[in-house]
Amino acid sequence: MEIALCGRPRSGKTSLWTILTGVEVDPAARPETRAGVARVPDARLDRLSELFHPKKKTYATVTYLDVVALERGHRSTDNPVINALRPADALLVVLRAWDDPSDPHPEGSVDPARDLELLESEMLLADLEVAERRLERLDSIIAKTNRDEDKKERATISRIVSILENETPLRSADLGASELRDLRGYAFLTSKPMLVAMNLPEDETSSIGKPASAFGLGDLETKPGYDFVALSAKIEQEIAALPEEDAEVFRSDLGVSEPALNRLIQASYRLLGQISFFTVGEDECRAWTVRNGTAARKAAGVIHTDIERGFIRAEVVSAEDLLEAGSLNKAKENATLRLEGKEYPVTDGDVMHFRHAS
Repeated sequence: MEIALCGRPRSGKTSLWTILTGVEVDPAARPETRAGVARVPDARLDRLSELFHPKKKTYATVTYLDVVALERGHRSTDNPVINALRPADALLVVLRAWDDPSDPHPEGSVDPARDLELLESEMLLADLEVAERRLERLDSIIAKTNRDEDKKERATISRIVSILENETPLRSADLGASELRDLRGYAFLTSKPMLVAMNLPEDETSSIGKPASAFGLGDLETKPGYDFVALSAKIEQEIAALPEEDAEVFRSDLGVSEPALNRLIQASYRLLGQISFFTVGEDECRAWTVRNGTAARKAAGVIHTDIERGFIRAEVVSAEDLLEAGSLNKAKENATLRLEGKEYPVTDGDVMHFRHAS
């Protein structure tokens, strides 16, 4: 899972990326696109490891890209900022909600709703350019070959052009599952799920739990393909530098229930429909990431393709049932450990052992 952070200049985007990945960036360094990996906190994995005492504990991870800030007019398909965003599975848009005369906003005033509209407009125009170019190319191909598959693609792209010309992001359009699959190769920015992070000033931590409407963004969380999190990158940086015990006290004093890292990753999983399942044992307890409802055989392939090919059955128990039982044998006695076939839809928190032919 790869998520690209984007935003206007001076939004605090790179500071948030540092919080997520733990990678420090030299403030004097030239802006660049950089990748970092965030470990996915999971209390269930921690408790399972306490039960099995493995030699190794491995958390799931998310790759976050810190992409250079998007300026006005950067909508050409040849623009490196736009091109750096296209491979990502989702976009994490950072909006600035803090004012500082010593660090002025590039637009001259702080207005998160305006900044989001500007960013979405740039992406709409970039997608429109891609679609129009493809339409021209298809017209040329159809004139020569008259193939039905090209005509079908032209009808889809023509519809996409119409949607984009109406200034509607593709994630908000009424597109069917087959259409969305057909569009994946184009990497349209407005078809990607978008997580909006409101970067608050240090003195507004009381607003962290508020919905998007409190910041002039309407009911953003309820729109298809969107989610919203409010945080303060400056406060999170201060907390991250503290020992965990002191950090918990600091968060409690501020009324912050959990780290921004946790909330952003949870929102990322929600937005992309991702879940975690676990494998456990004396050698390793590990969290794996799959799409919600993935068939057991496909989930086995995340571990190793040989396990998928030789799949026989999956032994399955929920993490909570296993922790309550205290052992796999006891879970079996309680009838909470069961056998499932290759089409079993994996559920968040499943602990799985795959029986397979060598």
